[in-house]
Amino acid sequence: MTILADIIIGFGVFFIVVSTIALLIMPDLYTRAHAVAKSETLGLLLVFLGLFLRPEMDASSFGRLTFVLIFSLIANPTAVHALVRAASRSGALPWTVVDQEIADDELDAEDGLIVEPEEGSR
Repeated sequence: MTILADIIIGFGVFFIVVSTIALLIMPDLYTRAHAVAKSETLGLLLVFLGLFLRPEMDASSFGRLTFVLIFSLIANPTAVHALVRAASRSGALPWTVVDQEIADDELDAEDGLIVEPEEGSR
């Protein structure tokens, strides 16, 4: 049972590490929040599940860990939602990549100024 618990804890730690890496490499608040909220919550759940399966777990520790797990499973998604909602209300824009030539062509088409691209320009 200890080996299974260690494997489950290892998977949980893996997801927590993935959320840390996602926090560092994602380009804006919205993608960071999404990536971190999902993988961190799953990692936390797996770590606690592994701890519950450890043979050293007694009744008092089980009760305390259950309380911490329930609080974390409620607080983590709620906090991320509140953070993203506050960012959205304050005007934080999501990161986007725009190809300027395509955007200019779309604007010209909306204005009725359809301009044919020159040969060899693309």
